[in-house]
Amino acid sequence: MSDTSSSTLPLPMALLATLALVIIVREGAVLACQTLGIASAANIVGLIAMFCLLMVWRLTRGLPTWLTQASNTLLVDSGFAFLPVSAGAGLLLFALGDEFLGIVITIIISTLIPLWALALLANRWLTPSPVKAPNQPSEDSI
Repeated sequence: MSDTSSSTLPLPMALLATLALVIIVREGAVLACQTLGIASAANIVGLIAMFCLLMVWRLTRGLPTWLTQASNTLLVDSGFAFLPVSAGAGLLLFALGDEFLGIVITIIISTLIPLWALALLANRWLTPSPVKAPNQPSEDSI
């Protein structure tokens, strides 16, 4: 099992490679779903395909640092894409009247809990495990 986690690319190239990977997987899912007659499922099929691809890549070869760096950059900067939608939804929330508080609490809980869980998983999976020295005994043998 070779470790490619130390491979690096300049950030602009890493961003382009990451975007190309996302586009290729998504468009492949669109073609597959259109062929099967379930075009409306393309986004979820692409999401699951990307998840499976990345899991296999991580478990067999290790994710390269350029992919982690580029995806972190894209996730941080992509929040601005949702500002217009959030502003419009915020304006519509005030038209709810008595249901406003319940819906706001539901939105906050249903957003924060998955984000918190995703952050914990990402921290666990993306933090490199410590490398043991070849002659160092394991904790089990002590």
